Amino acid sequence: MENTSTKQNISYILRGLVAFLFLFSAVAKLYPSPYFAISTFEMKQLVPLGFSEGLAVYLSRTLIGAEIALGLLLLQPNYLRKIVIPATIALLVVFIAHLLLTIFSGGNSGNCGCFGELLPMTPLESVFKNIVTVGLLFWLYKLLPAGSDRKNYWLVIGIAVASILLVYLLAPIKPQTPMTFEPTGPIPEEAALDTAPSTTDTVITSDVAQPQTPVAATPATTPTPATTATPAKAAPPAAAQGPAQKKSVYSQFFANADKGKKIIALFVPGCDHCRDAAKQLTELRKKNKDFPEMSIIFMDEEAEKIPDFFAEAGAQYPYKVIDVVSFWKLLGNSKDTPGVLYLWNGNIIKEWEGIEGNKFTGAALMKELKK
Repeated sequence: MENTSTKQNISYILRGLVAFLFLFSAVAKLYPSPYFAISTFEMKQLVPLGFSEGLAVYLSRTLIGAEIALGLLLLQPNYLRKIVIPATIALLVVFIAHLLLTIFSGGNSGNCGCFGELLPMTPLESVFKNIVTVGLLFWLYKLLPAGSDRKNYWLVIGIAVASILLVYLLAPIKPQTPMTFEPTGPIPEEAALDTAPSTTDTVITSDVAQPQTPVAATPATTPTPATTATPAKAAPPAAAQGPAQKKSVYSQFFANADKGKKIIALFVPGCDHCRDAAKQLTELRKKNKDFPEMSIIFMDEEAEKIPDFFAEAGAQYPYKVIDVVSFWKLLGNSKDTPGVLYLWNGNIIKEWEGIEGNKFTGAALMKELKK
């Protein structure tokens, strides 16, 4: 009798522990806001695996809903041994296979996304976590006596369906249409926003021919001494003209993006690191009269914070706001904010991203500008 009671207590502990892991994993994937977190999960985890964007929006929500469902179902007694535990083990095995594939193909760097952005983990750390969880579930399976399951099938189905629908309600699927928010406060005339419709689906990198100025024919005349003595004006050196003109994707957002030297920043309004980068850029602009014209592309997460962003940055710049998915496509699924690019005639001369090895610094930008 005492042995049976001990087994029962251990089974309760195991059920609670694994249920907590699944529920915490699901909630973490919804942090700091459901739509932002799920869209980031899609673009950084699912799309790189080969899933289409159309499928990823459904797979992400269904997967997180399944995690919630399994977490809740582990706390109830219906079909626990026959369905719930085997289904939980199967899902973890899929996760382990995905993580091992990620390690073999891309190494053990970056956040695996198992706990979203709330608790970053490397793929290898997550593999060990999942293997331990599978072991706990096998232990739980052996502790539960055969035939101990209750058989309320509709309760199990109801919890599963309700959990998945909850995620779809928390993060409705939105159309990927770029949005433009008019900035508050005055902006210099030369920095006015380009209000033409813009998309980020196509990246255009074809060369654009330089316009040629026609020379009118003039009749031959006998040069005067003054004319003969005046040397022809030398053309500027090729280095001063910059690289060959190209059309960049950023010209879809700002009409002058490909003309001369430009700074394009990709920021999230509520991101502290993005605000620090913006303050550095403002200081550089104040100290250098020839500093390139700067424009910002914001993610629409916390777009209401844009006025506060400019107040903290110390200056206001022309900007566009685009949806989360389009933003990650533009920045790059493997990259992170803040993103800062130095363009010259539409060519990306240098880019910085994230807060680690390739993070933006004012000194690095000035070094590139002086070349």
